[in-house]
Amino acid sequence: MKKISEKSITDLEFDIVLQQAAERCATDLGKKALLDLLPYTSLSRVQIEIERVNEFKSSYASEHNIPNHGFESIDNALELLSVENSKIEIESFQHIAHLAKTAQTLLRFFKKSKLFFPQLYKFGQEIPIEKSIPKEIDRIIDCFGEISNDASDSLAVIRKEIERVRGKISQSFGSAMSKYQSSGFLDDIKETVVSNRRVLAVKAMYRRKVKGSLLGSSKTGSIVYIEPLAVVQYSQEMENLIYDEQEEIDLILRALTNWMRPHEDILDNYQRYATEIDMICAKSLYAQQINGVMPKLNDTSDLDLINAYHPLLYLSNKEKKQTTHPQTIHLNNELRILVISGPNAGGKSITLKTIGLLQLMVQTGFLVPVDEQSHMCIFENVLTDIGDNQSIENELSTYSYRLKNMNRFLKKCNEKSLLLIDEFGTGSDPELGGALAEIFLEVFYEKKALGVITTHYTNLKLLADELPHVANANMQFDRNKLSPTFQLVTGEAGSSFTFEVAQKNGIPYSLINRAKKKIERGKVRFDATLAKMQRERSTMAKNTKELQDEALKSKKQNEKLETLNAKVKAKLESYQNLFDQDQRMIVLGNKLNDLAESYFLNEKKRPLVAGLLQIVKSENAKRKKQSAALIRKKKAEKKKLKVEVEKKIEKVRVEKKNKPKPVEKNRPKLQLHVGDHVRLFDGKAVGTIDLLENNKAIVNYGAFTTQVHTDELELVKRS
Repeated sequence: MKKISEKSITDLEFDIVLQQAAERCATDLGKKALLDLLPYTSLSRVQIEIERVNEFKSSYASEHNIPNHGFESIDNALELLSVENSKIEIESFQHIAHLAKTAQTLLRFFKKSKLFFPQLYKFGQEIPIEKSIPKEIDRIIDCFGEISNDASDSLAVIRKEIERVRGKISQSFGSAMSKYQSSGFLDDIKETVVSNRRVLAVKAMYRRKVKGSLLGSSKTGSIVYIEPLAVVQYSQEMENLIYDEQEEIDLILRALTNWMRPHEDILDNYQRYATEIDMICAKSLYAQQINGVMPKLNDTSDLDLINAYHPLLYLSNKEKKQTTHPQTIHLNNELRILVISGPNAGGKSITLKTIGLLQLMVQTGFLVPVDEQSHMCIFENVLTDIGDNQSIENELSTYSYRLKNMNRFLKKCNEKSLLLIDEFGTGSDPELGGALAEIFLEVFYEKKALGVITTHYTNLKLLADELPHVANANMQFDRNKLSPTFQLVTGEAGSSFTFEVAQKNGIPYSLINRAKKKIERGKVRFDATLAKMQRERSTMAKNTKELQDEALKSKKQNEKLETLNAKVKAKLESYQNLFDQDQRMIVLGNKLNDLAESYFLNEKKRPLVAGLLQIVKSENAKRKKQSAALIRKKKAEKKKLKVEVEKKIEKVRVEKKNKPKPVEKNRPKLQLHVGDHVRLFDGKAVGTIDLLENNKAIVNYGAFTTQVHTDELELVKRS
């Protein structure tokens, strides 16, 4: 499989992105795996990876909360499983049980919610859920990390005997202490523990009067420590029983290890799965912080970044509460290479790095801070030449290093390559270096590579205008304020604003004029022309914005007038319908009056009935026409209403997308203790803390236990 070079990763500071994302991992294995990630060069693999992260990120805004995925490494246990007749210790078995429960909970959750998380479900659908693993461990090891009495019949018998002997020891020791205390042989402290044995604190002068084993004395020698004779025989029996207990525990753990050995592959799969989920979660959390989204991926050479932010610069400026300027860049088969010029400190290099860094992030499955309508493709090579790479150790000058880099570019670049070259051609004589750079650019063009190049060389700007699939671009500069605007404009070369920048930095105007006289007049005029064109473009952009604002106002006024006109028209139609109805009723009344008068004069029923039937038929015919027209009108209104509803929905989506996210308040640091009743923030279930270690807590919910970081818990009730 082809790999993106380490140099490109370093030049574009992708390793810093990995470090920042790795800080959001919940496990050490996840952190290590994330730091070792390299960009993929397969579109199908990138599509799957980025969809998984996008699905995980979507869970934060839905009711489908993904379960916790924290676990401890079981690498040592897996190594022991591959060794015949080995023994895994209790703590490692606890880690295995917790990992198995975590992985199985995730697998069940994604299976249940596969409609919402299709890629995350597919990722683990082949992994079996072996319920017997945690069940067998829980049968043998209790929640306190002790071997259960029910682990074996022999252990139950031994422990029962230990309890019996312990009772005898306590009874005998208490009897001896009462006896010698009443005799005044004991010191005020009465008793203590030496070598895990209860002993009497006897005054040195009475040591021969107390029968038992002498186990030591105080520093001053005024007190001696004696284990009563009645207790000695039971203590020896206790030691034998404890030894038997340890032997039995050893047998139980070896038996459990042997039982676990056939499940080695499943446990390895569980750990790999949970580690991958941890990385996906870390990527999604990082995406939340940088406002990352999933761009549209394609298999053609089409790179269309809309409102793209440099993630590292965005986070840095966000912390400083400064504005970050987005860039919009288009590269495709019609525009393969972009030659960016403009003043120093105008944003050329950061634009270059933004393109490269976002490309590496996407090819590693990261969501990126761009507009959702952005298009990105997959490159086999991302070739970079950014910064001064002078090497004293290798005796390479900046230009020598650049030439070696160019030689590498010439060998590797093709239509699946992305070239990112900063200050193209610099490091040598401007004319000679510029000529060589021009030839390099022509070769890159012939090989159909996509790329972005920054330069100050005039000949490269001219070449960009001559080649049909290459374009000039410039970083805008406000000449009035003598400051860059950080806006990229495609279609024309930019001035370096050398003298303007010098003036801004306090160089005397007299020296600037003397410098102008030192160079060719044509060069000054050319640079001045470029500067003039940029000023004109800025003016045009300002005028365009004003015209757009006026057009928007006019549009709003027209919409208001149209709404008012529609209301007036509706009222007029209503009045007209009412008038027509009145007229119809008058005509109908006149007809009925004529029939009634005729019947009054001649009292003939047949003409009366015939006349009435004729009137009824005529009215019913009119009603049929009105019904057909009414149905058509209702259909039209329904269609219009549907269009209006869709527009409103789209507007709500845009408003929801642009709505600023609430700032999470800093939670107070709590001092938690074993036995405290706690729950997860935004959670409902209340559990009890069984164990606290290294800012992590084992929380018992009754039906199950889980390990969480203490920062994620809130106190419900003190123990």
